[in-house]
Amino acid sequence: MRSGRGLRTQRLSMAVVASVLGLSTHTGLCRAELATVLLDAITDKDPLVQEQVCGSLCALGESQPEEALGVCEEHLRQHDKLAHPYRAMILRAMETVVNNHLSELDKDTARAVILLASGEMTRVKELVYDWQQAASSVLVAVGKRFIGRVMEELLSKFQPGVLPHYFVVQTLASLSVSNVFGMVPFLTSVLSTMLPMLGAAKHDTMRVVFCSALQHFSESTLEYLANLDQAPDPTVRKDTFAADIFSAYDILFHHWLPSREAKLRLAVVEALGPMSHLLPSAKLEEQLPKLLPGVLALYKKHAETVHVSKSLGQILEAAVSVGSRTLEVQLDILLAALHTQVCVPVESSSPLVMNNQKEVLRCFTVLAPSVCPPGRQGVEAQVAHGEDSLSPAALMSTCPAACCSPDRLLAFLLPKLDSSHERTRVGTLQVLRHVIYSAAAQMEVKKPFILSSMRLPLLDTNNQVNQWG
Repeated sequence: MRSGRGLRTQRLSMAVVASVLGLSTHTGLCRAELATVLLDAITDKDPLVQEQVCGSLCALGESQPEEALGVCEEHLRQHDKLAHPYRAMILRAMETVVNNHLSELDKDTARAVILLASGEMTRVKELVYDWQQAASSVLVAVGKRFIGRVMEELLSKFQPGVLPHYFVVQTLASLSVSNVFGMVPFLTSVLSTMLPMLGAAKHDTMRVVFCSALQHFSESTLEYLANLDQAPDPTVRKDTFAADIFSAYDILFHHWLPSREAKLRLAVVEALGPMSHLLPSAKLEEQLPKLLPGVLALYKKHAETVHVSKSLGQILEAAVSVGSRTLEVQLDILLAALHTQVCVPVESSSPLVMNNQKEVLRCFTVLAPSVCPPGRQGVEAQVAHGEDSLSPAALMSTCPAACCSPDRLLAFLLPKLDSSHERTRVGTLQVLRHVIYSAAAQMEVKKPFILSSMRLPLLDTNNQVNQWG
């Protein structure tokens, strides 16, 4: 006589084979029964069996997606006590079916799946990440086509005066990434509801997810504005969001960034980068004298600084785009901090350090392409024809404090080629090579200065210096 486990394994094997073959000759009832067998077997303690079950549910969904989703939904509703790891598995299978067959789903099926996933996601207040993330992912998948219905459900759980569930906010953020054109029209009402919630969020976990949402909302808005010719509402403008974004910025920068919690600080700085592009121009200029030093200070507080550098680059781009005069005052401090970062030794096995260098070099590119005043171009022409005996570094030192960025950049970099420290010379050469290529038009007239300063590096016997020189 066979054991219960042996019979279950045999039934499961038959189900797996049948589902993979597609059951092309079976009726709908047989498919439903097969799905039920699979779902009953998902609690098997063997991870391989669980993996087979999930794969088979997805395979079954290939031939009858709506029926597979219906059976999964019914199973979860009928098995209220099913442990959350198994619920998460079923939800992940549902997400796969939805993503693969979204265009085939009717409105009734979509609504049933939305209500189920929303209920699963918010059933308990405590964070149970795998389960709730799986439910959130189902909502995001359905929202790629049925954004109105998904938002209707989410907004019913995103009410003024009540702090929402963590994953309601997380799902709103994810939707803004997966369906930019569908989500941005909702952002005005979402932001107006969210702003009072920021002050009510006392725990870092909620503050972090609000930062993530503001980051993604800002990124999606910028993408929407950059593609207005394809947008459903081409009348949307940046100033539609400016006041709300500034109110959120005020809380993030002045109240949350000073936190002792490193994860929150990084979440804030990641949000501030894209948010800076949506601030009113006058407000951005007003905030830069505090914002730039505040972001630079994070370099001393975090070992992994790629997010700081990326955000700094975005803030610098925003400042340049509005013709900020603050950058002239802050430039020396900015260049010193960025140069320190680029001179950090790069290990080939450290992608975070390498990505940080890429972001730092991008910051240098943003600072480089200013147009040089006519008077300076005349001096540079003399050097190009050998008519000036001053060294490039000495010429740069004669620049007035308010001189344009290319001159100030070279005045900062070229003397560092004479440094006795190898990493300083290598880092400086990396920056020079990068800005010459990335800001070619603006740096063309500077080449005589740069070439004149390359004599010592070319004579350097150090292989690393020669590689970059």
